[in-house]
Amino acid sequence: MICTVTFNPSLDYIVDVKDFKLGLTNRTSSEKLLPGGKGINVSIVLRNLGIPSTALGFTAGFTGDEIIRRLQEMGVDSEFIPVENGISRINLKLKSIDGTEINGAGPEIAPEKVEELIKKLDRLGEGDVLVLAGSIPASMPDNMYEKIMERLSGRGVATVVDATGKLLVKVLKYHPFLVKPNHHELGEIFGVRIYTGEEAIPYGKKLQEMGARNVLISMAGEGAVLITENGEVYQKPAPQGRLVNAVGAGDSMVAGFMAGWMETQDYRHAFYMGLAAGSASAFSENLATRDETAEIYRQVAESR
Repeated sequence: MICTVTFNPSLDYIVDVKDFKLGLTNRTSSEKLLPGGKGINVSIVLRNLGIPSTALGFTAGFTGDEIIRRLQEMGVDSEFIPVENGISRINLKLKSIDGTEINGAGPEIAPEKVEELIKKLDRLGEGDVLVLAGSIPASMPDNMYEKIMERLSGRGVATVVDATGKLLVKVLKYHPFLVKPNHHELGEIFGVRIYTGEEAIPYGKKLQEMGARNVLISMAGEGAVLITENGEVYQKPAPQGRLVNAVGAGDSMVAGFMAGWMETQDYRHAFYMGLAAGSASAFSENLATRDETAEIYRQVAESR
């Protein structure tokens, strides 16, 4: 069983506005509406790669209903818990100004709803996988990841954590199977700037010293680095391609890595799959498909 958790999912309204003018009425030249959130992205890419998972989290209002409906259309199983106060957020992403987003706040999540989610996770056991990805809403306790990891400790669940700053650092003592910071996030943890894979390696090893089993570091245009629990270090440059949409590329890397690992239990293959899936999403309007990932995988495997 594979479960992903997205505490604050969204409908992502992705628009392209030619020659955007601040303070004036602008009209879109293209628009797209997709279910969003890091855990949801992982579930979608896993599904594209032929691996079923269950997406968990909280939804509210008509936007929450639409998130679930669209996931069903994509063939992604979900067990989101409905909450009453507020609506699931709508995130506006303006393609024509790279990196410009307006993200909603999301609903309030009551303590009893948090407990309901934790009880759903109690069914996880030996050989199962749990992906915890993204930020925690302000209405939830900031030690949520810690509580979940502590609850599952000793059950043989392979936990994957894709989070930033203290959220990540505080769970390392529970020895997550995989953590995936990007190079900026890794640098922020240790108060340094990291530009290359070689610079990232010693700080990735520090995360291992703090408890992480495997550390996968996404380096944007520089590719990625994997430091395994066996002491192996893999490093590859980014495959060649045109960046179309970076949203979800890191989540796709997580999904590709876990898909590769579950296929073969081979870290090299998992690393190549992660880099291929992340790049396939970055080079496409949508999240990585199986065919796109396979094509880039061949390029990654053949590169030096």
